[in-house]
Amino acid sequence: MRCFVAVDLPEEIKREIPAIQQAFAMNGLKLVDPNLVHITLKFLGEVEERRVDDIVNALARVRFSPFQARITGVGAFPGRSIRVIWLGATGPFEELARAVDTALEPFGFERDKKFSAHATLARVKDPSLSRILAERLSGVSEVDLGAFTVERFVLKKSTLTPRGPVYEDIAEFRASQ
Repeated sequence: MRCFVAVDLPEEIKREIPAIQQAFAMNGLKLVDPNLVHITLKFLGEVEERRVDDIVNALARVRFSPFQARITGVGAFPGRSIRVIWLGATGPFEELARAVDTALEPFGFERDKKFSAHATLARVKDPSLSRILAERLSGVSEVDLGAFTVERFVLKKSTLTPRGPVYEDIAEFRASQ
């Protein structure tokens, strides 16, 4: 099964996403369903079902305290040729991602070399749109959707369908109090 580790966004932030996506929506890019927008801590890819329980047990040993995060700014990867449009996320996500990396390293998952806390809003299918998108993104680059407390992260299963991915929570991991 295809899996990843993520922090879900609160509903009040998800409700603001469609208005931001409208600022740059056009043919040649695929908008992410606002209900599916999240901050990926680690993409695992295909995982054998027999290994899932061991991965859950390893992630259950990750210790972190609740922390304040903020969803602010809209940007793009990788630069002049835009492939992904994202919402920025501030807070100690990098520390949490490193802890997840450490927990999963014994299973053969490589450590992420370049972690950047973000929530994907769209994937660009036509790179020739980069110049137009850059202009449109400048109008929403300073957006601030507010703060929230990160108290948990989730191991998710992703099933790809013709209508888009379907995510299912496999296990939830709560912050230490």
